[in-house]
Order: sequence, then C-alpha cells, then structure tokens
Amino acid sequence: MIKKLKKLRALISYAAKLEMLQEEQQLLMAKLLIKQIKDVDHVDTLEEIEFKVFSQWGDDGIIQWLINHLDIPNKTFIEFGVGDYRESNTRFLMMNNNWSGLVMDGSKKNITKIINSEYNWKYELTAKQAFVTRENINRLISEQGFDEEIGLLHIDIDGNDYWIWKEINCINPIIVIMEYNALFGVERPITIPYSADFNVAQAHYSHLYFGASLRALDYLANQKAYSFIGCNSAGNNAYFIRDDKLTNKVKPVTLEQGFILIKTRQSRNEKGELNYLTGESRVNVIRGMPVLNVISGETEDL
Repeated sequence: MIKKLKKLRALISYAAKLEMLQEEQQLLMAKLLIKQIKDVDHVDTLEEIEFKVFSQWGDDGIIQWLINHLDIPNKTFIEFGVGDYRESNTRFLMMNNNWSGLVMDGSKKNITKIINSEYNWKYELTAKQAFVTRENINRLISEQGFDEEIGLLHIDIDGNDYWIWKEINCINPIIVIMEYNALFGVERPITIPYSADFNVAQAHYSHLYFGASLRALDYLANQKAYSFIGCNSAGNNAYFIRDDKLTNKVKPVTLEQGFILIKTRQSRNEKGELNYLTGESRVNVIRGMPVLNVISGETEDL
C-alpha cells in the first residue's frame, strides 16, 4: 500500500510539472501574438485580435490589445465568478503583465484550489469565497482596499450580472467586460428580475434563462458613462470602455455592428442532461419566462 501511495504521489507530481511546463510554453508563444496585435491600429471587430491562453474563448487577445492602446495607470483587476481560475479572463493578465487583483467565486472548493495553486504565491492575487449579490458587492470590493480607479472589471455570474454592475459604486473601472445572454436578442433592453438567491440551474431546467440582453447592458453602460466597443466571437462577453478613456483606435460601435449570437450548445433537458439545442430552438424553450424591461421598468414575457 505504501509503495502504491508513493507511486501515486510521484505521478501527481509529474503531472503538475508537465502542466507547469505547458503553461510556460503557452506564455512564451503568446508573447509573439502580443507583439503582432500591438501594431494593430484599427479593428473592425474584436475577433481580429483574439487569442486564447487561459481565457475560455479569445478574450486574452482582446484584453492585451486594449491594455496596449489605453491609458491605464492602475494595473488592477476584479473578476467573478471564476470557477477554479483555470479558465478566466484575468489569469493571463496577472501572469503575463503582473497585474494585481481580486477573484471571487461561490464555491469553497474552487477558492481553496486557487489559494493552493503555485501562482497564488507568485502574484498579488486575492481569492475570496462569496456568493455575490447587489446587497454585498460594494462591501466585498471595498474590504480589499482598491483605489477607486481600477484597470478591469469582469462580471460573469450567469444570473444577476446587470443588477450587480448597476449597484457597484465603489470603483470606477476603465475596462468592463460583461457576460450577456445573446438568446435575449439585441432589440429589447431586458434582464432577469432581481433575486438575491438566483441560481441558473433552478431558475429553468435548460440553464438558458439568466443575465441580461446586450441592449440592457448598453443602456446601463451609457448611464455610467461607458461605451460599447464590441463582443468576443463566442457571443458571450461584451466590452465597454469608460468614455474618458476612448481613443481614435479604441472606438464605440453600434449594438447591431457588435452583437454576436452565441453558438454554444449548453442547454439541458428536464433530467439535467445536455440536449445540444441550437438556433431558435434554444429561445423557444425559455419563451414566456419573465424579464424586466430596464427602460420602462415593466415586467414582460421573453
């Protein structure tokens, strides 16, 4: 038994070393991509400067292009929820550019994994377990002692995203990345009604009823003096830049120009099994669910 345990430990150690080596190679290769996109002065869509290192999609490239074309004095970020941080939009920013930041997730297991990771001691990262609500978000951020202006804020919680950003008033990010629900369309300014204990799996069996439409987020962005500059090609993250930081290279686009319809097939049936719905069938399964029009303040049917 002891010999078997020793072999198991050796295998785990070897696997960890292989993972570290792979990440080092990814970081080196990404530097070549960064050098290329630094010289890109104009993009018609954010897809043109995408690449992936630790982000789930091509957001690492978008973020690198933005930080090389915007004036960002404070190299700080806040991101939630991040899972176990293996796939996230700020990890490459931290490891490649040495930014400091706060990450939050509702899972104790995920946060423990981040705290026990090698990069947690190598970089100035705070990992906090928290179920984020509009009632606690300003306190959670303020406790960490951030300056009012931070470089980047990313909100991706599959639920009250609109309401959380609306509530935040203790920081003034330059870049804001917001998950949007492309299945809500681009025409209506709608979001799920606020519920502090919202859970995407419980709200609707399909896991497709969550968040806000791009137009609702753009309406809120305008109120906060931010402009929409586009979406990632996956159709799940929208990018907003604070108006006083816009340049002749980083410029607003219309919602119609920037909107991307998501193509991932993550819907589930009533048994909780993936059923891989596509196209309009994904919208039909949540048709009739209540949504709030953020301009009129009225509850409507999806």
